[in-house]
Amino acid sequence: MSERTILVLGASGLIGRFVTDDLRARGYRVVGVARSLSPAQRMSALDIELPILILDAAALTCLLNEHAVSIVVNCLGVLQDGPGSSTGAVHRDFVARLLQAMGDSDRAIRLVHISIPGVAESDRTAFATTKREAERLIGTSGIPHAILRPGFVIAPSAYGGSAMLRALAAFPVDLPAKEMATPFQPVAIEDVSATIAWLAARDIDDASVKAVSWDLMQAEPVTMAGVIKQFRFAFGTEGWPRIAVPTFMLDLSARLGDLANYLGWMPPMRSTAIAELRRGVIGDPSAWIAATGIAPKTLADAVGRHPATIQDKWFARLFLTKALILASLVAFWIVSGFIALFVSYRAAAGILSAHDFPPALVDPITIGTSLMDMSIGVLIAFRRTAAIGLTAGIFASLGYMVGAAILTPDLWIEPLGALVKTGPAIVLMLVALLMLDNR
Repeated sequence: MSERTILVLGASGLIGRFVTDDLRARGYRVVGVARSLSPAQRMSALDIELPILILDAAALTCLLNEHAVSIVVNCLGVLQDGPGSSTGAVHRDFVARLLQAMGDSDRAIRLVHISIPGVAESDRTAFATTKREAERLIGTSGIPHAILRPGFVIAPSAYGGSAMLRALAAFPVDLPAKEMATPFQPVAIEDVSATIAWLAARDIDDASVKAVSWDLMQAEPVTMAGVIKQFRFAFGTEGWPRIAVPTFMLDLSARLGDLANYLGWMPPMRSTAIAELRRGVIGDPSAWIAATGIAPKTLADAVGRHPATIQDKWFARLFLTKALILASLVAFWIVSGFIALFVSYRAAAGILSAHDFPPALVDPITIGTSLMDMSIGVLIAFRRTAAIGLTAGIFASLGYMVGAAILTPDLWIEPLGALVKTGPAIVLMLVALLMLDNR
């Protein structure tokens, strides 16, 4: 086992999680740090939850010294500004504090920083410009460093854009032709991790890798259509007829994704994602290949030459459906409560009156249940409270069913079957509750 300790920042993400586990398998002592880790991601006592982004330079220095860190791998990133997240704070300000902490540490440390391909002249989003600002800070810091710019990362797990491409492969739809033709050079996550391991094995005083910037991707040009096509081979959907999504629908989806972003969700379809997609993923991996001797995996090898498993297919089919399920439940609860309170109040109250409820209770119960319904919809709409809202919706629906069975049993045979339809609604809320995890 290597005596060097590697600190991976962002150990819950697509790249960070794989790198943490892979480097441990190679014999390195790896400390994985993230703002939050799911129970399944706590694989070791060295998987640590910390509010890493709010730590000052002194606290970061203590972290480095406490674990005798030799290499820091910074995988932290955020696609778009939103509640509780800022591209500038994550990409630029944090890196500035990290560089100060590394300079103040009592040992020499190499920084391996995960950035994005492309050139500054083509940066159009806050995501890209702040990533580039971080690169400039690193380049002028004097800290031994390697800036890695992976292409479209293909990994066994899927999150964000990688999950969206799998979903497109599983459905008979295409993006507009212009977007499908954008350059989209991929890289296997194994090659990213192998590069970090190669760097970890080099002496920190090795002049050849004291300050390097590499594009990590396969050399052969590939378009987005080519990447999706390879996934379709795996899913067995290559021969399906396709319907191209109109450009205005793609832009509308991005705007709706931005709205969901402000509610705390992180959908893959957001304005920044679409802007970066349209720019494409392109670079020159020749310097990386020459320096490390790593032969990048081909697209076919990265995706896998075996058929997709049933869990792969289920995930891909349900990924885009998740947003539809949640949106429909939000609308169901808010609209039903609104109608009962403002549109058909007399009809709603009349049901209670017709079943001999005390007149003094009719209005409070009607108003209270309507407000409760709308509150459940609002709770589901926000990511932080969605689980509470879905749980409340299940219990409220069960309460309506039991209450109706006792107090208004004739409603069970009402021609439109309103109460009978509550059962499938409960099942749908249960499905949504089980799908809330992102990682």
